[in-house]
Amino acid sequence: MNNFAFIDSQNLNLSILNQGWKLDFKRFRIYLKDKFNVTNAFLFIGYDPTNSNLYTSLQTYGYIIVFKPTLTLPNGKTKGNIDAELVLHTMIEYDNFDKAVIVTGDGDFYCLVEYLKKHNKLVRLLIPDRNKYSSLLRKFNPDILFMNGLKSKLEFIK
Repeated sequence: MNNFAFIDSQNLNLSILNQGWKLDFKRFRIYLKDKFNVTNAFLFIGYDPTNSNLYTSLQTYGYIIVFKPTLTLPNGKTKGNIDAELVLHTMIEYDNFDKAVIVTGDGDFYCLVEYLKKHNKLVRLLIPDRNKYSSLLRKFNPDILFMNGLKSKLEFIK
């Protein structure tokens, strides 16, 4: 199988941190390969020039990084919404993969998951937190795998 993963990095990272642990992105890339035959893993992330070491590390782990320019909001927070990029890149790559793994708990991706499912192109919807995700995604329950139980396999340990 030639499966691709499309990863909402902000949703993944914050959801895992909210559970009290940190994701080991290197181990996660290996997990995607071993569990779902993922040959290409696209990681969608807001670009911050101060994070260049992080981006280099992610690329050495085997991720294809798709950057979104970020904005600094009046409250000082940084915003880099990657939803459109993830959907667009999934469709650009559509003919290049057998099936896709979508990694998010964000209901904004409902139409993408529905389309992939309808066309038998969805391996799995990987949701970072069983306790905090969009109820819109519940429709795909047989295709959902929650990451809550993966802490022992995927936790970053210094």
